[in-house]
Amino acid sequence: MLSNTNNELLAKGSERHDHERCISDALIRAQKLCQDQKQRLTRTREQVLRLIWQSHQPVGAYSIMDTLAESEGKRVAPPTVYRALDFLLDLGLIHRINSLNAYIGCQSPGHQHHSCFLICQQCQLALEFEPELLKNQIEALQQHSGFAISQQNIELLGTCPQCQQ
Repeated sequence: MLSNTNNELLAKGSERHDHERCISDALIRAQKLCQDQKQRLTRTREQVLRLIWQSHQPVGAYSIMDTLAESEGKRVAPPTVYRALDFLLDLGLIHRINSLNAYIGCQSPGHQHHSCFLICQQCQLALEFEPELLKNQIEALQQHSGFAISQQNIELLGTCPQCQQ
């Protein structure tokens, strides 16, 4: 099931989407999650999270480094950005999209769920979805095969409604 944010993005005339509110909501959720887990959302971590939420398109680590360097006026070391990304991943605030080697904000941080995305190959829009229909089939496959699945990433590539027009 797609989230309300994702439905707004897919809706015809998606200019209705309030992206600044989207970023603000993500930062508020991040601050609360950090507080609940007694973690610090440092300035660098917050900047990286904000950059990831700048659009609903996956962003690579080097693009984040370049943008941070522009805003800081000095080069930001790769380990600094990767440590921030690891922190955000560990807390479930972002997801890594393996096929693109990029990161995107999590629509529902704070609860354990699988990473499932619809990715437009033209505009790079990436929409997270809950795999309710697939969940039962994956569980049945796991039981039938005896294979213990420890990680699951589903990335479906195609063309979004806007790019199909």
